[in-house]
Amino acid sequence: MKTDALAISYLRVSTDRQGRSGLGLEAQREAVRQYASVSGLRLVDEFVEVETGKGSNALARRPELLAALGEAKRTKSKLVLAKLDRLARNVHFISGLMETGVDFAVADMPNADRFQLHLFAALAEKEAEVISRRTKQALAAAKARGAKLGKNGPALAKRNKELAFQSLQPVAHHFEDMRKEGLSIRQMASRLNELGVVSPGAGNWHATNVHRALKRLEI
Repeated sequence: MKTDALAISYLRVSTDRQGRSGLGLEAQREAVRQYASVSGLRLVDEFVEVETGKGSNALARRPELLAALGEAKRTKSKLVLAKLDRLARNVHFISGLMETGVDFAVADMPNADRFQLHLFAALAEKEAEVISRRTKQALAAAKARGAKLGKNGPALAKRNKELAFQSLQPVAHHFEDMRKEGLSIRQMASRLNELGVVSPGAGNWHATNVHRALKRLEI
């Protein structure tokens, strides 16, 4: 396929730990590469960010994204990312990105127009709000039952997150491979069970814990 059009890849993970391990980045890189290949784009540069996606001012707090936008403008390239939520679960942020005038595409939604991108961003933002509300409700319920949340709560939560991440390391390569194959979440669960791979909870894999694992590994 003729590849006259230029493209710039923007990859992101949300923690230093995941940035150092490379988890998630390779899957994103492969998704962008495949999109560029079928779209007749020639990748000329790559920008990698280790940042959080939270907040409407996320654009200003992402120097690599700002640099990618600047380079895309300078070279008249398309900015390509693997997934919409790699930018932000925030409609205001997506709108601001569109207003920069840089043409951008999402690898797993290659045919999405601007209206659809707004819609998906709104759904992602709503999901984040629901998760936050449920977390607050759970903490309030625990406090009402007499549980001591105290000043150690954040530290314990961080530690639990670290332990969950570490427990997935032995199977992380399976998820990387399956993501590259383009398997659905249910197909991933079936594959893992067929291979005899035991979940961190010592049980079978199903859609819920596969989805949770993908989010924790940022794949």
